[in-house]
Amino acid sequence: MSPRVQIKKLRPDAIVPRYMTTHAAGLDLCAAIDGEIEIAPHMRASIGTGLAFALPDGYEGQIRPRSGLARDHGITLVNAPGTLDSDYRGEVSVLVINHGSSTIRIENGQRIAQLVIAPVVQAELVEVDALSDTARGAGGFGSTGR
Repeated sequence: MSPRVQIKKLRPDAIVPRYMTTHAAGLDLCAAIDGEIEIAPHMRASIGTGLAFALPDGYEGQIRPRSGLARDHGITLVNAPGTLDSDYRGEVSVLVINHGSSTIRIENGQRIAQLVIAPVVQAELVEVDALSDTARGAGGFGSTGR
């Protein structure tokens, strides 16, 4: 059974997201802004969507970059993936960063990110004096090969 997600438009021109294909995992989020926003190389901006959500308990929204913007312009999200918690009711904003070499322009209605609705598990944390041994041990970044 699919979770039921409530969406509230905070401004009349906000675009309710939709799945672009039958098997798409992500819903496209669009900019809901008063004027064009320019983002210079290596700069970032918070882009409003004009939408608020009510996700059911046990679910989160993962806000992810759009692959086409990343490929074509070097645009990604500062906190990818961003997390939309089920108890948040404010406007969803997208924290965009320009890793490209040219200034980009974000226009009202432009698709800027995608939202994936996913189940959440809250773990039971248990403080211990020692952890079990593994073959990897404390080997960190790059420790399993290249």
